[in-house]
Amino acid sequence: QVQLVESGGGLVQAGGSLRRSCAASGRAFGSYAMGWFRQAEGKEREFVAACNWRGDNTDYADSVKGRFTISRDNPKNTVYLQMNSLKPEDTAVYYCAARRGTVVGRNNYYYWGQGTQVTVSS
Repeated sequence: QVQLVESGGGLVQAGGSLRRSCAASGRAFGSYAMGWFRQAEGKEREFVAACNWRGDNTDYADSVKGRFTISRDNPKNTVYLQMNSLKPEDTAVYYCAARRGTVVGRNNYYYWGQGTQVTVSS
C-alpha cells in the first residue's frame, strides 16, 4: 500500500511558477508509475501529467505541455510537478496519484494524495 502526502500549493500571479511535491510512504515506490491530476471548481477531474517508474518516459495533457514538468526522485520516494508560466485557468485542486506497474499512463490510478489548492490570479 502507498500513502501520498502533497505539499507546495498556494497562490501565485499569472506567469509565475510553483513546484508541487508528493511524498510516498510504503515500500517499492519505484514499482509505481506516478501521475498528477487536477479538478477545477464545477468541473471533472482531469489528467495533467504522468511518468513511468524511472521518470524517463512522460506524458502531458495538451493544456500544460511545454509549461509543466513531472519528475521523480526514487531514493526520496518523491514525485514533483514543476509548473511554469501559470495561467488563471490552471487554478484547481491538484492531486498526485500512483498506479501499480511501471509504465506511464493516464488511467487506473489507485492511490491518491489529499489534494492541494493552486490558485493563479490574473
